[in-house]
Amino acid sequence: MASTTWTTTGVFTGPGGVRTAEAGTLAGELAVRTTWESQQAHVAVQYVGDTEWHPLAGSPVPCPTPEVGRTVHQGAVDAVRAGGAVPFTLPAAARAAYGAPTQAGG
Repeated sequence: MASTTWTTTGVFTGPGGVRTAEAGTLAGELAVRTTWESQQAHVAVQYVGDTEWHPLAGSPVPCPTPEVGRTVHQGAVDAVRAGGAVPFTLPAAARAAYGAPTQAGG
């Protein structure tokens, strides 16, 4: 199955940074990448100019279509800008698109 990817660079984290699954909390200027594949959206961040991507805590999230994946990506960018170092959850706009739970498995 094909995948679709969106990337936004130059995203500054809000207060408290953003929590990743592997690298702890990151803060500063990041790139945000969302890859839709197999009805899931995988969201990761990296420091601008770095080569290593770090999955957000809470990623992947359920995502039925690439179109909803674009909404998930914008929600991820907004979450990074908001900061707070909390696990990523499915944005309300994406949940409304198909009535999904807020987190994978939940």
